[in-house]
Amino acid sequence: MNEVIEERLYSSGMELAPLGKRALAYMIDDMLISMLFVIMLWTPIEQAQSVEEVAAIVNSVWLYMVMTQILYHTWFVWQYGASLGKMAMKMQVVEIETMTKPRLAVAFNRAVFRIVSGMIFYLGFVWAFFDPYRQTWHDKTASTLVVDA
Repeated sequence: MNEVIEERLYSSGMELAPLGKRALAYMIDDMLISMLFVIMLWTPIEQAQSVEEVAAIVNSVWLYMVMTQILYHTWFVWQYGASLGKMAMKMQVVEIETMTKPRLAVAFNRAVFRIVSGMIFYLGFVWAFFDPYRQTWHDKTASTLVVDA
């Protein structure tokens, strides 16, 4: 166990957020972004004549979806220390060094690597189940922890 992290958690009175709450926050965030794109693409999808056309429509906006996720997570973690899903689950993201909400560069790093964590069979998220501090790959690259608010 990392004594520095243990000491900072103890001295700040913070506790690591349970993985179940983190999973629910993840689902809330992804549902919000997905619903935004469903609303935006409703008419083209409704007019599609086949599953292949629907797939083509979704594939045509994939990059925009990724960019939206990065902007969403960067903005909310930087401004509020938590995405809407994390706020709903009463959690926050903190930098290990300061135990405060992440700076812009840290929030951006975390948001970009959150995409990477999911792209490789979600291994970056699964990692948290085996990590003593419940850190995902994006938490590790950004030096952040997710704690109960």
